[in-house]
Amino acid sequence: MHRPGPYAAPGAPGRHTLGFMPRRHMHVTDAAEAPLRAALRELRGQLEIPEHFPLTAQAEAESAARAPRIPAPGGNVVTEHSLEDATDLPLFTIDPPGSLDLDQAMFLSRRRGGGFRVHYAIADIASFVTPGGALDAEAHHRVTTLYFPDERVPLHPHALSEGAASLLPDQDRPAVLWELDLDAHGALTAASVRRALVRSRARLHYAGVQHVIDDRTAEEPLALLRDIGLLREEREIARGAISLNVPEQEIVEHDGRYTLEYRAPLPADGWNAQISLLTGMAAADLMLTSGTGILRTLPTAPDGSVARLRLTARALGVDWPHHTSYAALIRTLDPRRATHAAFLQECTTLLRGAGYTVFDGTAPAAAHALHAAVAAPYAHTTAPLRRLVDRYTSELCLAASAGTDPPDWVRTALPALPQEMQTGTHRANQVERACVDLVEAALLRDRVGEIFEALVVEIQEQNPTQGTVHLYEPAVIGHIETTPDGPGLPLGHRIRVRLTTAEPGREPVRFTPV
Repeated sequence: MHRPGPYAAPGAPGRHTLGFMPRRHMHVTDAAEAPLRAALRELRGQLEIPEHFPLTAQAEAESAARAPRIPAPGGNVVTEHSLEDATDLPLFTIDPPGSLDLDQAMFLSRRRGGGFRVHYAIADIASFVTPGGALDAEAHHRVTTLYFPDERVPLHPHALSEGAASLLPDQDRPAVLWELDLDAHGALTAASVRRALVRSRARLHYAGVQHVIDDRTAEEPLALLRDIGLLREEREIARGAISLNVPEQEIVEHDGRYTLEYRAPLPADGWNAQISLLTGMAAADLMLTSGTGILRTLPTAPDGSVARLRLTARALGVDWPHHTSYAALIRTLDPRRATHAAFLQECTTLLRGAGYTVFDGTAPAAAHALHAAVAAPYAHTTAPLRRLVDRYTSELCLAASAGTDPPDWVRTALPALPQEMQTGTHRANQVERACVDLVEAALLRDRVGEIFEALVVEIQEQNPTQGTVHLYEPAVIGHIETTPDGPGLPLGHRIRVRLTTAEPGREPVRFTPV
């Protein structure tokens, strides 16, 4: 889970800091009545996170699940029977085990004469949500699916997100079907998108995919995930794109004591992500060509930022050869090492300022269309079950590919989408900040008084006796304070600290120097 917020605000007045925590995915596997789960339930109440959908929205979802209404040109709607039948494509999904909200399915093949073809099906949530209806209004209120360590609060009712709209195996589903042609080097040569009826053949998970690819027993459509993924990663490196590789963290209870375990991302995670990135870049290109769209944008880092990172690397003992670029360096870092994790915190300061850019009639200039981390124009389009904007991106791309005008309901909603997405993103970050506080307190609640090795990652400019430390083991961040007349904290240095408080929902993690 991500750790932005009061303990790490690079550039904020009155602070010296080593930056943001990188995104840390956490979930909990303790008993239902454990203190952490109780604190999480209380947190949802404090943040006024909705427990249920309004009855009118739920009723619309259940009705649409039985009889989806497919948007058609001219503002008309059609039934599934009128869709192009692409159920002969043996699509497959790759998601974490147990996932039911399946946004994407793919089929990979070689092209005659060289190169590859990617068929990428995206869940067609617009076929289930009536513009202006109660369900649509609730989606604009929620904006995104919210992830807590113990459960998730979905953007759409389960009848759709885990049922009729999800690309579950052996089920006919309406989908937005991309066809992406690549040359032998993985470069995109052609892209088109249309509505179609699809049928996934298999629900796969990352570990299983990695295993069959590694032992060379994967059939070609799955084996090509590695070939295409590696080629796209090479192109990503050549563009100078930025990819922060952070392991998943899991809090597990053993005999009443919380411990922290890691799951490092597999190569298959990255290859799968490359297909999604490819589609997002193709979507951006389509919309830019048509003159109407919404891009996910990120400004380039300010001048001097990379030079400052080199100084931070030196202070933390991170080896950064002069001939190695920033983008290449971060691919070598291991966030399970405390000094690398602290450096990754600072790296994320170059990724601040992401937003959405809407245009209608005139495409923005190249500098305003760029996503600096992707190092190319990019759009959110592959997760419509979990993110509001993706529903609109799909409609804009369908219109651009067909050479028609976008639907009126899309154009009408466009101007407000950036602010809605910003509000939803702020809410999601607020949830993540609070959840990280709770999880870290749960992890250490029985270790108050113990001594840990830690790295000082932030100090208060006006009061250098207060700041933030990052433990070496487990990877926890907490506030630290010395005595008012004590020495200042040594930014970027290793120290020993004693845990003074840690109570989920009551007291955050706090330390004092030893």
